[in-house]
Amino acid sequence: MAKLKQFFKNVLSEMRKTSWPKRKELSKYTLVVISTLIFMAVFFMLVDLGISKLFRMYLDL
Repeated sequence: MAKLKQFFKNVLSEMRKTSWPKRKELSKYTLVVISTLIFMAVFFMLVDLGISKLFRMYLDL
């Protein structure tokens, strides 16, 4: 039990050393994540549509 208590003390100690992002930085990071997510969703949608179109053309032969 003492090891577990020491572990959590160490975790708390390390968490206090962490530098957390400021509000402005966090807003920028959030914008980057959301824009990347939208870009990847559109990209994979277009790839999926293209593959589907090629597959349909192949089946029509």
